[in-house]
Amino acid sequence: MIHREMSELELMSIGEFAGRSRLSPKALRLYDELGLLAPARVDESSGYRFYSTDQLEQAELIAALRQLEMPLAQISTIVGSEPAFAAEQIAAFWAGAEATHAIRRQLAGALVDRLSGKRSIMYDVNTRTMPERRILCLKRHVDGEAGAWALGKEFISMLRERDLPRVEGREGAAYCIFWGEVSADSDGPLEWCRPVPADHAETLAATIPELTLRTEAAHTEAFVHLGPGGETSPAQWQLVSESLRAWAHEHAAQTVDLGVRITYLATPPIVETSRPDCDFAVPLAGV
Repeated sequence: MIHREMSELELMSIGEFAGRSRLSPKALRLYDELGLLAPARVDESSGYRFYSTDQLEQAELIAALRQLEMPLAQISTIVGSEPAFAAEQIAAFWAGAEATHAIRRQLAGALVDRLSGKRSIMYDVNTRTMPERRILCLKRHVDGEAGAWALGKEFISMLRERDLPRVEGREGAAYCIFWGEVSADSDGPLEWCRPVPADHAETLAATIPELTLRTEAAHTEAFVHLGPGGETSPAQWQLVSESLRAWAHEHAAQTVDLGVRITYLATPPIVETSRPDCDFAVPLAGV
């Protein structure tokens, strides 16, 4: 009996725990639902949540990581893990955040330059001619960056289930077309494309009814080579777009409404650590 009373005294209500951890009851309920921070005990009759003092450190860690704007899904991989692993994950997250911030700083500078009448070309821009191609496509409005990645995974999964013949070189690489801005405010649409040999296109399309077969006309496009795994963030894509805009203005070139696109050229052998060679392009008119 004495042991039980001592155990009860070590527990605190959600209100008291909220005050000591500086997390609101709303946040604590959310973290419970997500499995990040479950109460030490829940009263079966009333549903009241109780927390123990030894959960304060975990609560403070979650609060600190949220101040770093770390997504809850990533926090879930850190909470409860070994300290060394948690430290590595936090360091990697912050390195990525600093890299993204640096890109945003450059983007802000480019926008200031453009609005001030200057043009900033921060990447090497080249041109190439793309032939007419038959392509299998998956086009959809997406919910921000997460939705864009989810659509890409869905498309790649479809392709992996079939052993499709390839068109060699950059002309045969898979690519995605941003027909509109993809962000928290805008849903694209986004279209994933995979060129296929023209003489097999109709037969291949019949085997993957989820995809649409269409023909993309031959065109010239301006592009920036980003390198293996170069598509680091939407901010960088926007910065590249600003460079292409500046290049087009400088060379009196006009872009056409065929969507901006990122091409992903995979070089065999493809393994777990493989990163596709990427470039960012916009089609040009009359070039």
